[in-house]
Amino acid sequence: MKAKYWIPLLLIVAIALSACASKASEMADEAQPAEVYSMGAGESSKTYNSDVSEYALTSTTATEPERVVIKNASMEIIVDDPVSILNQIKRMAEKSGGFIVNSNLYKVTTDQGLEVPAAEITVRVPAEQLEDIMQQIEALLVDADKDVSNENISGEDVTAEYTDLQSRLRNLEDAQQQLQKIMDAAYKTEDVLAVYNQLTSVNEQIEVLRGQIKYYDEAARLSALEVHIIAREGIQEITIGGWEPAGVARDAIQTLIDTLQFLGNAAIWIVLYLLPTALCILIPVYLIILAIRAIKRSRKQKRNQADVKPENPESPQE
Repeated sequence: MKAKYWIPLLLIVAIALSACASKASEMADEAQPAEVYSMGAGESSKTYNSDVSEYALTSTTATEPERVVIKNASMEIIVDDPVSILNQIKRMAEKSGGFIVNSNLYKVTTDQGLEVPAAEITVRVPAEQLEDIMQQIEALLVDADKDVSNENISGEDVTAEYTDLQSRLRNLEDAQQQLQKIMDAAYKTEDVLAVYNQLTSVNEQIEVLRGQIKYYDEAARLSALEVHIIAREGIQEITIGGWEPAGVARDAIQTLIDTLQFLGNAAIWIVLYLLPTALCILIPVYLIILAIRAIKRSRKQKRNQADVKPENPESPQE
């Protein structure tokens, strides 16, 4: 066969391998044997496929993939000196072989108007040392039971995603080798360009997959630890002989606010509800009272006129 015929044929085969790379793992999961015959103890099992007239020996045990777990943690601690604790956490991370992701030192204003320091830091440390470093941080506190206000450890199993990426990478690398062989054997310009374009696309997909695999490797190897550092001075109330004036003042202010709120609500009810309602009721009553009084005065005047008799005229003298 001439070269001009087998080069395009090999190119088509390589393209098919590249297109099927992302589906390889799915096809492996979907493939199911028609019947399985189980043999005696100590013997291999045989799988019979009804579509193929032959037996295939299969292993009785499957190798379990190594688990890939991304583990992260966060803490919120209360300390006397946030700056000192921040620096000690930095040294812990570097000593363990990790590194600092970000570090932030700032000031917050308390309810009493005081400015106190606070800090946040995120470090990456070896996953196997994560809990040990958290215990070292707790050892820096005065009372770990009280001074650790929040602590959380989370884990994410990404074994399935990691295995799928590796399978796709192997298939793409096989396609890459086939394309490279075709390109080495091609001598026509159009054949070289066609293979080169396909090879470039495969190389880009390989680099993306390698980057994703590297991310999972690094995330599983180094755990992220985020620590929020709060100054004790910023949350401690003033106490004098067991008496907390800050709490009493707070209660007094709250009572004053409640009283003013009650008076304000009462004034609103009086102006908008009680006063209009009273006017609607009192005005008709007042008019009725005026009418009754007018009727009484009229009747009284009539009685007075009836009681007054006219004077008798003098009789004529004889």
